[in-house]
Amino acid sequence: MLVGGVDSPVRAFRSVGGSPVFFARGTGAYLIDVDGRRYLDLVSSWGANILGNAPPGVVAAVRAAAVRGLTFGAPSPLEHELAEEIRRAVPVAERLRFVSSGTEAVMSAVRAARGFTGRSKVVKFDGGYHGHSDGLLARAGSGVATASLPDSAGVPSAVVGETLVSRYNDPDSLADLFERQGSAVAAVVVEPVAGNMGVVLPQPGFLSAVSRLAHDHGALVIADEVITGFRLRRGTVHESLGLHADLVTLGKVIGGGMPVGAYGGRRDVMEVVAPLGPVYQAGTLSGNPVAMAAGRAMLDRLTASTYSTLERLGAQLEALLHRLSDEVGGAPVTLTRAGSMLGLFFAGGPIRDRQDAERSDRNRYARFFHAVLDRGVYLPPSALETTFLSAAIRPRDLQLAESALRAGFRAARSA
Repeated sequence: MLVGGVDSPVRAFRSVGGSPVFFARGTGAYLIDVDGRRYLDLVSSWGANILGNAPPGVVAAVRAAAVRGLTFGAPSPLEHELAEEIRRAVPVAERLRFVSSGTEAVMSAVRAARGFTGRSKVVKFDGGYHGHSDGLLARAGSGVATASLPDSAGVPSAVVGETLVSRYNDPDSLADLFERQGSAVAAVVVEPVAGNMGVVLPQPGFLSAVSRLAHDHGALVIADEVITGFRLRRGTVHESLGLHADLVTLGKVIGGGMPVGAYGGRRDVMEVVAPLGPVYQAGTLSGNPVAMAAGRAMLDRLTASTYSTLERLGAQLEALLHRLSDEVGGAPVTLTRAGSMLGLFFAGGPIRDRQDAERSDRNRYARFFHAVLDRGVYLPPSALETTFLSAAIRPRDLQLAESALRAGFRAARSA
């Protein structure tokens, strides 16, 4: 039996109560549960399914690759083809290495940064989630925040002691940290748009300050774009927001729905990784041909029109939620959005960091969630997660969801 009946904690519905929905299949904008009921999918496999569920071109590429071999544990041309595609869209990734998850990607990037700099400490931001490796579970977001755990049992204090935590959107906090311990810091790891405490946008000047402070003290910058990479634009978004990264991590979208992660960066930094350098990292299934074929097929279909569609859908959903929350009233609501990523907080005022995000009323969100779910719309089963739209959604799908969302706000309003 599975632990808690699930393979990832947030799926257990502990944050919102009730029993999780078990899905049998998905097609386009919709998921179908084991009882045959259909739901508009506003989770999109936590951002990975940017084209919707089972896009035909990606499925065809997976089938073609699978009959040639599921895994070789050896090099294949598909790895290099996808790497070249990513390289063209992500200038910082002069050298790249595929792994099997976002957690592995960030863990490996941190190890490379430590190997390159000869330093041990890493800076992260309160509420930022960078996978479940031991050292990065210090005051993390996502499922850890959902469970109200500041970190995880089973993580030695000595390991977490190598992680320094600053406040997101607070350059003064980071400057103070570097003033005290800057000579020991190997890298700062940051999500350019935080996506694991809801959607928290960087304030003007924050990311450029992160780059300046890190580089002034000889530390590297790791842009964690596991969520935002190829989700908000073709390639990465950190450059356009003022962050000058030395390493970048990717996942989700670049796998086309298959398990994948990648880390890359400056050539001199990446060449400390074995077999060229002393930093060891390996994986039997890294770069497996099925995931590489899915990723290549996905990226081939991400056009300028795709991102225009996603932006329009995101703006439409944001406007719809604003209108309905105003019409129903009774509970303060704050919405944040970056393209097709949207955060819904049952709290008033701006959301700039984890402390602001934690003001969201989880009980109201739970009532909202179940009222909407009962009417055929699947949202993140946590008050501190991100809603993701896919390009398979049509404006009429959101129009049809209006009555479900209105019912959700009415449920949230009730005492």
